[in-house]
Amino acid sequence: MAHRHNPHELPADLPAPVDDGACQHLVGTALPHLRLESTAGTWFNTSSLTAGRSVIFVYPKTGIPGVEPPTGWDRIPGARGCTPQTCAYRDDYSAFRQLGVEVFGLSAQANSEQREFAVREHVPFPLLSDPDLELAAALHLPTFVVEDLVLYRRVTLAVDSGRIVHVRYPVFPPDSDADATLAWLRAERT
Repeated sequence: MAHRHNPHELPADLPAPVDDGACQHLVGTALPHLRLESTAGTWFNTSSLTAGRSVIFVYPKTGIPGVEPPTGWDRIPGARGCTPQTCAYRDDYSAFRQLGVEVFGLSAQANSEQREFAVREHVPFPLLSDPDLELAAALHLPTFVVEDLVLYRRVTLAVDSGRIVHVRYPVFPPDSDADATLAWLRAERT
């Protein structure tokens, strides 16, 4: 029987990404004016996050059950784990909302792929599609290339009144990102 890729499971031997300094410049930076398609069926302007606090977790690409990921995916530090990361945010969504925090996921995937994933995994918050890597260009976010695809490296941005106030990079393991981000948000409130 052939091995089937399960995007919900993280292999025990995933290589951990290292902090290469690619996101050190982000704290204090204002979000740019970008219109990105959302799984909510609308266009979302990133510069509209001017009131309150938000979290934008940026990830490479979600998996599809039964479909193999790109060649070497599990050996690329930080590539694997988009489904567990998103599902952790989904499972903790009410805790973010209790803190008054909006949550958004963002990847370079097409909106049709993001919508299918959001429906399949019951994601209650918008996933934003940035296939042209506009946010990467505007903020100098790190990317990587696999099988001719340019994808985002995993990074989580906490935004307050339109400015980035906290950055998690590298994010590892990906399924702990929501908990770590919640812990930071709660510590900020005290």
